[in-house]
Order: sequence, then C-alpha cells, then structure tokens
Amino acid sequence: MERFTRLLPDRADGLTAGDLAAAVPGAAPADRPFLLVIMIATADGRATIAGRTGPIANRADYELFHALRTRVDAVMVGAETVRVEGYGAMEPAAVLVSRSVRLPPTVGLLSQPGNRVIVLTPSDRTLEPCAAQVEYVRGEVPAGVRRLRTELGVRSLLCEGGPQLLGDLLRAGLVDELHLVVAPKVAGGADPLTIVTGPPLDPPLELQLLSVHESGGYLFLRYGA
Repeated sequence: MERFTRLLPDRADGLTAGDLAAAVPGAAPADRPFLLVIMIATADGRATIAGRTGPIANRADYELFHALRTRVDAVMVGAETVRVEGYGAMEPAAVLVSRSVRLPPTVGLLSQPGNRVIVLTPSDRTLEPCAAQVEYVRGEVPAGVRRLRTELGVRSLLCEGGPQLLGDLLRAGLVDELHLVVAPKVAGGADPLTIVTGPPLDPPLELQLLSVHESGGYLFLRYGA
C-alpha cells in the first residue's frame, strides 16, 4: 500500500489512498448528484501517452482511483475511454456516456455479468446483448446527469473521463470537484491531448485549491469547481 504526504492545508505523513478519498463526496445538490472528476496528466500537460493513461500513472494513483470508487454511488465514463481502456468488473454502477451507443458486447465493462451499466445517451439506439445488466437514461449530458438523481437516486458520481466528457460537464456547470494527478514525466509530441477538449470555457473556470498530497514524486491536487 502506497503512502501519501499531505503538503496543504497542513503537513501530514503516512496517509493512505483511503484517507484522501474520505474527503468526498460532499453534500449533493437538490437536483443532481455531487460530481467529482479524477484525471491524470504529465508535467507538460498530456492526458495520454501512446493513446493511454496507463503509461502516466503510478501505484499511488491506481490506489486513489479505486478508493474514490468506494465513496460514490456510480462511476461515469465516456464511451471512447471504455473503448481504449476496456474496464472490467465494477462494484458501483457504471454510467456509460455515448452519443452513438456503438460498443461491442465484448468490451470489458459490458462483458462482466455483475456490472450494472446505465447508458446515458441522446440516441434511441440500444447496445447489442451483453453480459452486463444494462438500462438507459435518454437525453443530453446535463439533463441526463440530473435524471440520475431524480429517477435513479444517484447522489454521488465519480467521472473518470475522458477529456471530451469533462469539457461537457464543465461547460454545463455540473462539476463540484476536480482531482488532478500530475505525473513527474515529460512526454512531448505534437498536438497533445489535454484533460479538457471541446470549445473553450469563456471565461475560464476559476478553481479553488482544497488540498495537495504527494506520493512517489506525483502530486495529487484536489480542487473545488
């Protein structure tokens, strides 16, 4: 088990990923879930290396990632992230955001019979038959997130990306916290994918720094949005 050092707001040594995760979730708004996002980037701002987040991460990031899952009712993820990362068995419900609803039943998230997958989509399409338990929330992301609370009772939601989904959530004013892991790596390359894509935020969103932790040279930044 990896150990973290809290640098801000006051120093503390020997913390676990569970200690960091215990800070969330906050109180849910009346009409939607409390929504926190976790993303990782290199020191030069890349959200992927060779198309994946795995080469950026370390063990501490992995442990925090899974500790945060234990704190929420559901985990939200974009379809492209599922295509690339695969996913697997999920203890909380998975909210799969997809405009086209075109994922093969063999992808990890859909192939696990114990998974509950809520497809959030504006489309009237359905997935091919798969092992997971699947249900649908129809509509665009802002309305769909609210329906997760009002119709399905989801009070807390962890978004694990990707960058397009994070951009949609930020532009809709739905993000309560951003947990950003900064890796001590510089990857370079042309036109890097960053943690947010899509139209610019105008004006830029001001974040409030809530805490800073360190483990293995990685910085774990928690922001209020």
